[in-house]
Amino acid sequence: MLFDLRSRSRRNTVRVVYVILALLMLAGLLLVGVGTGNNNGGILNALSNSGSNSGQSSAIEQATKAAIKSTTEHPDSPAAWASLVQASWTAAGNGSDYNTTSDTYTAAGKVQLNDAAAAWQKYLTLTNDKPDLGTSLLAKDVYQALTQWSNASAAWQYVIQTQPAGSTTGIKGYECVALDAFAAGQKSKGQLAAAAATKLLPKADRTEWTSTVTSASSSVSSASGYVTADC
Repeated sequence: MLFDLRSRSRRNTVRVVYVILALLMLAGLLLVGVGTGNNNGGILNALSNSGSNSGQSSAIEQATKAAIKSTTEHPDSPAAWASLVQASWTAAGNGSDYNTTSDTYTAAGKVQLNDAAAAWQKYLTLTNDKPDLGTSLLAKDVYQALTQWSNASAAWQYVIQTQPAGSTTGIKGYECVALDAFAAGQKSKGQLAAAAATKLLPKADRTEWTSTVTSASSSVSSASGYVTADC
């Protein structure tokens, strides 16, 4: 399987990378205070003074507030809503919103996840269902974190539509459309996506994939386990 994230330590490493990338992406929108309505130097200034976890949390909080303000001032801007998806997702995995010991979101973290999901839906409307790859990947992460497998499967379909046929990300998209669909109890959709993935996969990978499909389609719990590990 592609992108093997079965171990908790590896998933936590990826989560840290997400936070760093999230802040860098937001910096593009919030550089030197653009859109924040102040002269404090924006997200870059916050990061320069964030030599601790509390500093990182402060930077993420600032970015979230700036993203919310941007959607208020520019409600018809897809970029503003995409930035809120990113900011809310990043905030959900930070500080008291996420329990790193149990690898679970707190109640406050789930509020952030739901905010991200709502921002994604608004973004979809404004883009006429033509989202970019990065925001689509964030959306699938949000819905999988909420265990809303059907919505996650739909988000993966948007990932597919942004990619060239047969690309690595596109193949992974079909795999995860299938696995999320099985987790949602949508067996017909899962089987169709699984078949599409099989046609695109190198022959050497098809036996393992077929075994995964057999297991994932047999039970919702098995499918959700594969989603957590591989998608």
